[in-house]
Amino acid sequence: MEIEDKNQNNNNDYEDIMDLFEIDYVYENKPLKRTFDELSLEDKQSLLENLKKKILEVSDCDLKKNSKQIVFNDGNPQSKIMIIGEGPGQKEDEMGKPFVGDAGVLLNKMLEAINIKRPKIYITNVVNYRPPNNRKPEVSEINRYSVFLRQHINIINPKILILMGSTAMEALFGQTLKITKERGKWKELIVNQKTYQTILTFHPAYLLRQPEQKKYSWADLKMIRKKIDELKIDI
Repeated sequence: MEIEDKNQNNNNDYEDIMDLFEIDYVYENKPLKRTFDELSLEDKQSLLENLKKKILEVSDCDLKKNSKQIVFNDGNPQSKIMIIGEGPGQKEDEMGKPFVGDAGVLLNKMLEAINIKRPKIYITNVVNYRPPNNRKPEVSEINRYSVFLRQHINIINPKILILMGSTAMEALFGQTLKITKERGKWKELIVNQKTYQTILTFHPAYLLRQPEQKKYSWADLKMIRKKIDELKIDI
């Protein structure tokens, strides 16, 4: 019963966002006039702004109370590559953008290593407010913000989805998987009847703490580059 109620709430949140823009989109069994593949940059920016407003309206949230501001996104909404991290750290909270601290510096180097320019991709996090003392988000927090995250994915509609760290994995695949076993594997993630090619890899912050794991991330990066070339994504 709890699962059914949660799904119903998720659906209502999603439909509320779409209804505001007087555009019919693909969702469950509703009639459609156009699909996410046809969204213009203007459409996406409007939907993203409304999604951001809904997150700003969240109340009774320890993450929000602890933070200076929302950290929503960075990059190109029209990109075919979307990266999802865990949550903002101190630098991100101060600047209002994801991956701008030490982990962001490493992320930039990782992308450059496979000839990807950061401004050409799209980046967000599972939770949009900084957890106290940079702790890992709690399960209840992950579940709460994953509603918005799934909407975020559908709006961007990437061809490749890169989940960095266990929190991103748990938000979209559940609590039972272990990233040490699942990283480096392509998976199909279904979000509101749309399928996304998804790969799990270590979070840059984890690599800063465990530099011996970088060799595995390098293998993952090469797999991502290969997929980009296979799909003929201009990046």
